[in-house]
Amino acid sequence: MRYWLMKSEPAEFSIDDLAALVPQTIAWEGIRNYQARNFMHRQMSVGDNAFFYHSCCKQPGIVGTIIVSRLAYPDATQFNPSSKYFDPKSNRDNPRWFNVDITLKQKTRLVPIKELRQYPELQNMRVLQTGNRLSITPVDPREWQFIVSIL
Repeated sequence: MRYWLMKSEPAEFSIDDLAALVPQTIAWEGIRNYQARNFMHRQMSVGDNAFFYHSCCKQPGIVGTIIVSRLAYPDATQFNPSSKYFDPKSNRDNPRWFNVDITLKQKTRLVPIKELRQYPELQNMRVLQTGNRLSITPVDPREWQFIVSIL
């Protein structure tokens, strides 16, 4: 099992939006960064855990935990000309973009990025590194356990 941090802008899709779904599962679509795509396509497995992280908002931070519930498959939005994620260079025989399905495990208290930065145990966490803008990053098992202990 691996651990991840997956960012979403709450104005686009929030932890509350996920919690309101029946079932509480959705395709993590719209990833248009090759490294983040490769994490989903090549490294994520069903059962992997992730932190749901609100980004680009007043108080960015961890707001819940999710689980990967379906292996990577082609992101349908890349083929839809009316989607903001449409990619005219992608085709169904050789898709460029993939997504996984995620399922809500639990909503948690907000753990703001400012708080995460205060813990020496998290000093190497990728989301806390200067210049890191990836929407999906791996989380070390020790970092995962530490954060879960403070939730």
